[in-house]
Amino acid sequence: MKKIQRITLAGLTVLALVLTAAPAPAQEAKPEQGKSEEDWKKMNKEAKQGQVWSVANGTREQLLKDNAKAKELFDKAYGWAAFDNLKLGFFFSGGGGKGVAVNKKTGKKTYMEMGSLGFGLSFGGKKYQVVFLFQDSKTFNNFVEKGWQATADASAAAVVGAGAQTNFVNGLAIYQIDTKGLMANVDIAGTKYFKDKDLN
Repeated sequence: MKKIQRITLAGLTVLALVLTAAPAPAQEAKPEQGKSEEDWKKMNKEAKQGQVWSVANGTREQLLKDNAKAKELFDKAYGWAAFDNLKLGFFFSGGGGKGVAVNKKTGKKTYMEMGSLGFGLSFGGKKYQVVFLFQDSKTFNNFVEKGWQATADASAAAVVGAGAQTNFVNGLAIYQIDTKGLMANVDIAGTKYFKDKDLN
């Protein structure tokens, strides 16, 4: 009987050693969250530019991958711009976000902001991105240097919606994307796009 007990205790000791030596199960990596306003304030200029560029360029790449017609227009475009209204955690004038406009010929980046035209407009917490394609240098340069105001008429004419547009309208093609993909019903009226004084 004592012999059996000794064997049992020895077996339990070995089992305990095996369990303690075994590697802990790998934890699932958490996706990177958008920067909070506090995190954003602590970042230097180059880091902020890198964050904005990463989101904007990723949005552009996803659009071109998912939409062949957008790819056709992009190939013909003089330049492009992409904006993110919530993922980076920026809010001002009731709602807004950050983005970058790119001259395809020179590769020059101009960092920009988007915001409501007043203090009453709110985006309601909806996450979405906007991509602009510019047909020519005049349209692109006016957007970058003078800014652009999305009136109801202007946005309705150029917005692509579900992706049916196959050409530019007044030098512009505009895509709006949310977590489900290219949005069928698009309304960007009430927003203004302008240079970011801090990031350029």
